Amino acid sequence: MSETTENINHPVAEEKEYTTLNLGPTHPATHGIFQNVLKLDGEKVMHAESTLGYIHRAFEKIAEHRPYNQITPLTDRLNYCSSPLNNMGWHMTVEKLIKVKLPKRVEYMRVIVMELSRIADHIICNSIIGVDTGALTPYFYVFEWREFIYEIFEEMCGARLTTNIGRVGGFERNWNEKVWQKLDHFAKEFHKCLTEFENLLKRNRIFMDRTIGVGPIAGDRALEYGFTGPNLRAAGVDYDVRVMNPYSSYEDFDFIIPLGTNGDTYDRFMVREQEMWESYSIIKQAMGKIDRKENLFHAEVPEFYLPPKEDVYNKMEALIYHFKIVMGETDVPVGEVYHSIEAGNGELGFYLISDGGRQPYRLHFRRPCFIYYQAYPEMIKGGMLSDAILTMSSMNVIAGELDA
Repeated sequence: MSETTENINHPVAEEKEYTTLNLGPTHPATHGIFQNVLKLDGEKVMHAESTLGYIHRAFEKIAEHRPYNQITPLTDRLNYCSSPLNNMGWHMTVEKLIKVKLPKRVEYMRVIVMELSRIADHIICNSIIGVDTGALTPYFYVFEWREFIYEIFEEMCGARLTTNIGRVGGFERNWNEKVWQKLDHFAKEFHKCLTEFENLLKRNRIFMDRTIGVGPIAGDRALEYGFTGPNLRAAGVDYDVRVMNPYSSYEDFDFIIPLGTNGDTYDRFMVREQEMWESYSIIKQAMGKIDRKENLFHAEVPEFYLPPKEDVYNKMEALIYHFKIVMGETDVPVGEVYHSIEAGNGELGFYLISDGGRQPYRLHFRRPCFIYYQAYPEMIKGGMLSDAILTMSSMNVIAGELDA
């Protein structure tokens, strides 16, 4: 048999060709500056590798060179979609170290701000899931209320996104009448918009087809990765820091912990949707528990509160005290504490070691995004490229929490 005839009868198998796609680091589909190197067979994801570190800012090391009251602005830049949660988590950590107990009124005020932040965070996540499935209208319907929440924050502290809201021991000022008017408007009207948003998506056939069964993860596998927050609860695991380790008097409120079953994109959407209803209920409960006329907005911790301005301008002692607080010349006890809260994306923790000096000896931020994002390559493997985008949206990956 000739060589030509042999080649015809036994053709050489061609190697399969794959496409390499850089999803990021600057890409309209990624939620921040991070990269995913995808190996594609057509539009099917065969392999994925995540790359972090594009906006690493060394927050933990910077914090070790700052006084305690100057670390709050750093926490703004973690999950910047709900920065008051980060701020207050840090304040509670310091309060735990210096053993300060807050008045109930102040704790209820914190609960209102934290639950408003949770709603703002979930609005962003769920509306973007809709956008990534091609539904742009619901995004505009619900985003006006995210804007309104930022208006409330602005009235409380003068800032909207990176709020630096509150102080160790409470708030820097009492809430004025305009804050309460805006809160009353929110409590009266928000449910209408949320209902309308759900009617547009929750039972929408196209939305359901695009999200059900997309990017699933089982509960036991999620626990192995260290998932917390809505992404864990969507997989059917009942864990919420507000219930397991209550803080800020959360034990005084009635609310349920929504759970999913399949841990897919639709479950993550629905869990966050139900959590907004629960947060809305908690806010109304807290508003009913607060005496609006009372002028109590912080605990007795003079080491962290500036003297009144008129005293600073006219009294030497007040001026000296003001200078000492601003420059962080307040020593704190020696100790080692860990405190966590239920932030928008899960358990946000602060591990703090103090040697008694003006700055932390060591400080570590436990960022929920950094932990659960490790599972992203596994969750999208075998799916379509368009589903990989949806999965990322439903996980609510915030780049500020990836790179501390």
